Amino acid sequence: MKSSYLDRDVTLLLKDISGLVTPLPTKEREQLIQSGVHYCEMLPLEYKPTPKYMEAYQFALKAYAKTTADAVCQVAEKIYESIRKDFQEDCQQFSEIVLVSLARAGIPIGILIKRYLEKKYDIPVFHYSISIIRDRGIDENAIHYILERHNSMSIRFVDGWIGKGAIQRELEQALLPFPQLNPKLAVLSDPANITDLCGTHEDILIPSSCLNSTVSGLISRTFLRSDMIGEKDFHGAAFYSELMDEDLSYEFIDAIEQHFDFDTKLIDTTPSGITGLSEVEHIAKHFDIQNINFIKPGIGEATRVLIRRVPWKLLVRPGAADNPLLAHLLQLAKEKNVPVEEYPLQNYIACGIIKNVADA
Repeated sequence: MKSSYLDRDVTLLLKDISGLVTPLPTKEREQLIQSGVHYCEMLPLEYKPTPKYMEAYQFALKAYAKTTADAVCQVAEKIYESIRKDFQEDCQQFSEIVLVSLARAGIPIGILIKRYLEKKYDIPVFHYSISIIRDRGIDENAIHYILERHNSMSIRFVDGWIGKGAIQRELEQALLPFPQLNPKLAVLSDPANITDLCGTHEDILIPSSCLNSTVSGLISRTFLRSDMIGEKDFHGAAFYSELMDEDLSYEFIDAIEQHFDFDTKLIDTTPSGITGLSEVEHIAKHFDIQNINFIKPGIGEATRVLIRRVPWKLLVRPGAADNPLLAHLLQLAKEKNVPVEEYPLQNYIACGIIKNVADA
């Protein structure tokens, strides 16, 4: 699979379907999704950022690079410690770390964690990226490929953030046939309060969440359709070579990496308080939303709603409308005429809600 990432940073276990699938406009794709077509059977047209939105992104990158780097350092140390502990309990010495990022939001995070661990601990860190799809599971061909080459105790799964926990639950279910693997997802931000393998439980702005392929190696989201992906194939993805001049993937990596603190002091990230799913259920009840998949909590997920889906409403925590964390979201809402409403969010700073096209 081609990408704009260097081979030494990541191995993409994906089938290249570039040019074989016609990306669909947002409204057409939304209608198909809500009529029952799975999102993984289509590719969306990439959102073309306006100059104003790119200004907001560049501000976010400068303002929140240190916060993001701190979360990378935290979760990297926790990954290292959890693997070391597993090997100690098995009376073995570990000699490698294997990061398996979930394409595509997990890829830049996996690269950053790999770079941190290699520099601090001088240990080989392998980084693969594979596909996992809600309601369709993980790419088992990719899992077998990795297990044939590495000790299962060295493997940890990585993503960018947790919204309400759907992918964590999908991962746990998908790994039931692989009991030798640790199903706990390592993320920078877990405002859903479901894992201790995270950088923070705060709903932080991870700048890579603001863009699509141009900050993710120019690859599409992953694709799975039986007429194009065979039983022995990896899940698919497309490479957007036409966006080479707009690629910001390494600008993001370099901006975060320069803030690494190799003397970072670990903080306790034991989950406490209400879960994100509980808060989402309250939101659904308040707005009479029957399908909780229409509710996407957290800054990263809300950004995805405004970029990729047909949004109904953007919820923000009271008093957060002037928060610079939300500058890019508020710019998107303005561009797309999406109402912004204050709501007493607890775990999250923002929440995107998808429009029910049947009501449109």
